[in-house]
Amino acid sequence: MNTIYDFTVKTIDGKETTLEDYKGKVMLIVNVASKCGYTPQYDGLQTLYQKYKDKGLVVLGFPCNQFGSQEPGTEAEIQNFCRVNFGVTFPMFSKINVNGADTHPLYVYLKSEKPGVLGSEAIKWNFTKFLVDKEGKVVERFGSSTKPSELEEKIEKLLNI
Repeated sequence: MNTIYDFTVKTIDGKETTLEDYKGKVMLIVNVASKCGYTPQYDGLQTLYQKYKDKGLVVLGFPCNQFGSQEPGTEAEIQNFCRVNFGVTFPMFSKINVNGADTHPLYVYLKSEKPGVLGSEAIKWNFTKFLVDKEGKVVERFGSSTKPSELEEKIEKLLNI
């Protein structure tokens, strides 16, 4: 894999695609869960998406059940939960692992590009966020406690607005 655009991912409704669809956009890639203390961040993620999608931002949600089994549902249940409870319209993908032997290749790449605190690559919890610029460079990593609204200034800078 040479760039972030080469990774194959599966949409929440089961279609294989690559991140090539988002070339030239600023991406906010987030591992999400429906039964987590941070789940209300879906509101903030949707707000960012609505505010900036026409200016070149895309939020990409990757459900993950590795942290306290907080994403136990099927893809259909996850999709319904996100739409009904948070009005999510940003792209969602099939459940993946972000740590361990079965880590999705996209997350192997993201973690190697932007390790966490003290160089640790492991994702610590749900709602870890990776900000990717228009050229596909992973520019920053944010922990679960960073609210989506706290990223606005950085997103605007990458969008040149």
